[in-house]
Amino acid sequence: MPNPKRRHSQARTSKRRAHDSLKASGLSECPNCHELKLPHRVCPHCGQYKGREVIEVEEA
Repeated sequence: MPNPKRRHSQARTSKRRAHDSLKASGLSECPNCHELKLPHRVCPHCGQYKGREVIEVEEA
């Protein structure tokens, strides 16, 4: 197995790692309760998906 002869500089390492940061997840608004939720999933606040109640959510 070939091994590197010289170490990579900090600038070169930082350029490679520039795209490794985490991106914010894309959230959409629930049409029923207007809370933010993940797209194509049941709303955890009201329990509705595509205008119908899918899960029953207890009121706190």
